[in-house]
Amino acid sequence: MSEQELKLHVPRSSRTGVEKAMRRGTVSSVRLRAQYFDTPTSNLAKSGVALRLRLEGRRWVQTLKMPGAHRLEKLELNHPRPNASLDLSVYANTPAAGIIDKHGKQLAVAYETDVKRLYRKIRTTAGVVEVALDQGHIQAGELRLPVSEVEFELVSGRPHAMFLLGLKWLTAYNLILDLRSKAERGTTLAALASRLANLGEIDDAATTAARAKVVASYWAPRPIQTIKLNNQMTPAQALAAVTIECLDQIGRNAAVLAEIDTEGFYRASTPEHTHQLRVGIRRLRSAWSLFQKLTDLPPQPWRDELKIHFSALGTARDDDVLRETVMPELSAAGQPPLDLNARQEEEASTSITAKPEFQRWLAELLAWTVGAHPLQADLQPSPAHDPRKHKPAHVRDALGKQLFKWHQKVLADGLRFDALPIESKHDLRKLAKRLRYGLQFAESLLPAKKLKNYRQRLSRIQDILGEMNDLYVAREKFEGIREDQPSAWFAVGWIASRLSVLTKQAELAFKNLKRADHFWD
Repeated sequence: MSEQELKLHVPRSSRTGVEKAMRRGTVSSVRLRAQYFDTPTSNLAKSGVALRLRLEGRRWVQTLKMPGAHRLEKLELNHPRPNASLDLSVYANTPAAGIIDKHGKQLAVAYETDVKRLYRKIRTTAGVVEVALDQGHIQAGELRLPVSEVEFELVSGRPHAMFLLGLKWLTAYNLILDLRSKAERGTTLAALASRLANLGEIDDAATTAARAKVVASYWAPRPIQTIKLNNQMTPAQALAAVTIECLDQIGRNAAVLAEIDTEGFYRASTPEHTHQLRVGIRRLRSAWSLFQKLTDLPPQPWRDELKIHFSALGTARDDDVLRETVMPELSAAGQPPLDLNARQEEEASTSITAKPEFQRWLAELLAWTVGAHPLQADLQPSPAHDPRKHKPAHVRDALGKQLFKWHQKVLADGLRFDALPIESKHDLRKLAKRLRYGLQFAESLLPAKKLKNYRQRLSRIQDILGEMNDLYVAREKFEGIREDQPSAWFAVGWIASRLSVLTKQAELAFKNLKRADHFWD
């Protein structure tokens, strides 16, 4: 059977409200204690498979989950058990047979969960949904993480029903989208416990620092990941695949910035989470530009709203670049002391990503991308998944044509770089970045050797233009304080000198790009 569910984190401040909402109907409760199995090197988890034995009240159930058709769907195989023992023979002649046959003899308990579940069914206009509030913990070795989440699982009807309720509850109780399953959290926690155990019990400064670094790795920023497109996809299907990857990068970094695992007892978020979140947003906007003439895009208000969130996160990022990058270089060059009064980025980003406005935008776009938004309820099928809407087998040509147009524009402006006004240089930087992200989306469709050569030269341009943009922002900051702090004149002069050097480097980089292999051939 397939399982489709939407999962939202319930912050501490929202738990009372969510519990009251759960008890407005006929509610049931059960304690769920589960053991999750995997190999010592997490082979099941690496394949997207979770295998557990769970005591549900007084009965044991063995469950295996595998990836489904889209981000919110899982293939689920359930078998009752008389006790806490695995029976792997039940997976013969199932989609799980291959991976179980390969790794079954190495399986052992990797981590455990213990939650109290409140659950009830709610009927909507699109179908019946089981709403379950889970509160408890995940444990691996001596490590324990809290669980506080509400799941909306489709019982009958259409997937839109999950989001009808989920979006309503998200807004009403300030909930936060969590794209991780308990299995994913547990696998990562088990790996963390193993790494900490390997460090031993020595209590010195080096070991303490190593432990802190390992602990922080649990919440490592989510970077860009590879996207696999094929030429049999329609443009709509290709855009859906790209969007899901971008939303995953956005959502996972946003969740850490919102401190959904720690809620004050540990600072998990870092400036790099904000950076990777903004990268995800840029990539998504680049995807919309790349596909805008090929297929339908999400509603315009959502695309406009993304600009607002991006701008809000950008102010904090500029402060961080000034503090962490520009100021050390200035200090090394002899910069006299300055008082910049830079605010902490972590606090600003946490506030933004935890807001219901941001979280609702994220959940709505996810729903649209998988064809399950309430606005799509009357569409058969949804725009993002209609194979009849566009001719297949032309994705490579269509994307290559658009990327070539961007390449021509980048070169046309880049080869006269020194003559461009500052605003045009900003626009060129954005276009070069859009081209780079577009190439990353389409890399599985393009000639790898030529693409590698081209991307290396384009990356050099992006590095130069990125540093120049940071210096323009910093110069504006210093020019604003130089009357009150005369030592800022040193910074203004140093930046002018550095910009002159970078301009010459940019001119050379654009000439090298002109000579790069043609990825579009």
